[in-house]
Amino acid sequence: MSIENLGFETINLGHGSGGELTRDLLDKIIFKTFSNPYLDQKHDGSIVQIDGKMAISTDSFVITPIFFKGGNIGELAVHGTVNDVAMCGAIPKYLSLAFIVEEGMQVSEFVKVVESIKKAADESGVLIITGDTKVVERGKGDKIFINTTGFGAMHPKANISVQNIKEGDAILVNGFIAQHGMAIMSEREGLEFESTIESDSTNLNYLVNDLLDEFGDKIKLFRDPTRGGLGTVLHELANDVSVGVDLREIDIPLEKQVAAACEMLGLDPMYVANEGVFLTVVDASIKDEVLALMQNDTKGKNAAIIGEITLEHPNKVVMQSLIGGKRIVSPLVGEQLPRIC
Repeated sequence: MSIENLGFETINLGHGSGGELTRDLLDKIIFKTFSNPYLDQKHDGSIVQIDGKMAISTDSFVITPIFFKGGNIGELAVHGTVNDVAMCGAIPKYLSLAFIVEEGMQVSEFVKVVESIKKAADESGVLIITGDTKVVERGKGDKIFINTTGFGAMHPKANISVQNIKEGDAILVNGFIAQHGMAIMSEREGLEFESTIESDSTNLNYLVNDLLDEFGDKIKLFRDPTRGGLGTVLHELANDVSVGVDLREIDIPLEKQVAAACEMLGLDPMYVANEGVFLTVVDASIKDEVLALMQNDTKGKNAAIIGEITLEHPNKVVMQSLIGGKRIVSPLVGEQLPRIC
């Protein structure tokens, strides 16, 4: 989008007043970018048809910096909410989109975020159907905050619930962990690595849909380990259904450069945020077939079977370490990396 003819270079409080400047911002940037039959009606909401059960998920994104290696806050907002809907066993269809913009934000930056949202939504197969834009005083918003709500129809074969988990079920992840968190940390701290660490932010809904198409209710659970990382999600799982989790550290996919960065900064990759990773718990009888399907997809090429469900130590996650011992993976206390998504 060319910004030369917009008539303004920065966002000011008038753009949130509800008057002519607001209409300029909406018409020239937002409605123009996201145009579709639902949004073009310019109502206060949208009426859509979704048959059967529906999954709904909402999330807010306050990440700093808003631009980082491998992505920005705009595409992160789409991917995060699309993935949350998919983790429920649903097929994402629609998103609402709300901006809180800080006075003084450069229009060029705002347009870059909006265009990234459009690209991510198109790639994820979802439509932006309603939204809101507010402008707050300088110093009150850290450039931009975004809220998205996702809507999707449940996959007809899905039966996703922690209550379906039983002893012997296999635990898999689709790829390298901890990349998003370390990409953000490297931006904040100005760290230089031999190879660039990029965020793994991406949409996972198509891979999840393929798994459900093929294996149906033998897929017990999907979870995306965003804030709190893989360790936190596994600990929550163990406590939710009073089972134990056995992990093998050697099988957990971790890129060498990310591992080195975590070690340098004193961070445990098990608790570092992800944005393109999900774990799935599946019936042991299909674990190899699930792994093969995942590894045949670009979003799962580094997938691995990392552990199993056990009843030997309920409510505990126990990891077989690289050196042969065992350690308890405890719940995360506090926040390793604030403002990560």
